[in-house]
Amino acid sequence: MTGNSAQPSSALNAERRERELRALGDGGEIDVLVVGGGITGAGVALDAAARGLRTVLVEKHDLAFGTSRWSSKLVHGGLRYLASGGVGIAHESAVERHILLTRTAPHLTRALPQVVPLLPSIGAARQGLIRAGFLAGDVLRRTAGTSAAVLPRSRRVAAAEALRLAPTVRRDGLRGGLLAWDGQLVDDARLVVAIARTAALHGASVLTRVEATRVTGDAATLHDRLTGETLSVRARAVVNATGVWADQVDSSIELRPSRGTHLVFDAASFGGLDASLTIPIPGSISRFVFAFPAAHGRVYLGLTDEEAPGPVPDVPHATDAEIDFLLDTVNTVLREPLTRGDIRGTFAGLRPLLRTADDATADISREHAVLPSPPASSPSWAAN
Repeated sequence: MTGNSAQPSSALNAERRERELRALGDGGEIDVLVVGGGITGAGVALDAAARGLRTVLVEKHDLAFGTSRWSSKLVHGGLRYLASGGVGIAHESAVERHILLTRTAPHLTRALPQVVPLLPSIGAARQGLIRAGFLAGDVLRRTAGTSAAVLPRSRRVAAAEALRLAPTVRRDGLRGGLLAWDGQLVDDARLVVAIARTAALHGASVLTRVEATRVTGDAATLHDRLTGETLSVRARAVVNATGVWADQVDSSIELRPSRGTHLVFDAASFGGLDASLTIPIPGSISRFVFAFPAAHGRVYLGLTDEEAPGPVPDVPHATDAEIDFLLDTVNTVLREPLTRGDIRGTFAGLRPLLRTADDATADISREHAVLPSPPASSPSWAAN
C-alpha cells in the first residue's frame, strides 16, 4: 500500500478531515508537507502521493482560494512567450495544454477559436506579424503532439466568417480575420479540486481551513481554524506553495505581484460571441485583449498586467484605470461601444512573479521556479 490511508478515497469531507487531523496529532513523520491549496500545491501533493510518500497538504482557506480561481480560464499554448524568446516555456505550455485537453482533464476543457478582426487599424506589417505568430503556434501544437482534430490549424477567414464568430465587430473596412485555436477551462477552481481529490485518492491528507505557522525546513505548527486547536508536525520536506503569499512564509523570497483584471458582461453585449475576440494592444507586439464566451451566458474581457505593490489582499479588485483600459481597447473593434453600464462584474487575480528585474511586470518571466531555501531560512522548498 502507498500513501496515507488503508482504504484510499477521493472524498474530501468533514469526517475525513477530522480523522486525518486526529491522526496527525498522534504523531508519525510526514514525508512531504505542502503549504497552500492552489493549483501548484495540489499538483505537488498529487505528485508526492502518487510516488508513495506520506503527504499532507494544508490550506488556510479553501482549495483554489487565491490566484487559482481568478484566472482567465484559458489553457493557452505559450504563444506569447515566443515574442520574448521564451521557446522553452512556450513548448512546455503547449505540452501541458495537450495533456489537459487529451488526457487528464478533457471533461474540464474545450477547444476555443480565437479571431483577430482585420480592420484598418491593423496594417499589413502588423497582420504579417500576427499571422507569423499563429503559424508558430501551429508548430508548437504539432511539436506537443496535439493533432489538428483537437486544435485545428490557423488560417485566414473571410469577413462573413469573422462576423459569424464575433457579430458585434465593425463592418466598415473589415477585410476578414485571422483564426487560430487554443484551449479553455470550464472552471479553474474545479480543476484544482479535481487534482486535490486525485491526490487524496492516492492517500494524501488534504486539509482545508488549516493554517501553517512557524514553518521551518522540517516542521510547522498547524492551526485548525474551525476548532481553534493547534498541533505541531514534522516532515522530511516542506513545500511552500502559497503563491502570492510565499514571501510571508519565507522571507528569503522576493516577489513582485502583478494584477490581472477581467470584466464580466452578458453574452448579449457581444451578440452571441462564438470565439475569443482577440484585439492587439497598441504599441505591443505580444499582448492582446481577449473577449471570450464563458459559462452561464457570460463573456469575460481581459486581461491587464499591472504591478500590485503593498499588502496582498485576500480578494484583489479591479481599478478604474484597468476598467477604462479594457473598455477603450475592446471598443476599437466594436460597432457599438461598450460602457461601464454594460459591465455585470469584475474579478482580478495576482500573479506571484519573482522579483528578477525592474522591467514592466508584463516582461517578467512566467517560468515556474523551485527554490531551495537558504539553510537559515524557513521552508525547505518554494514552488511558484
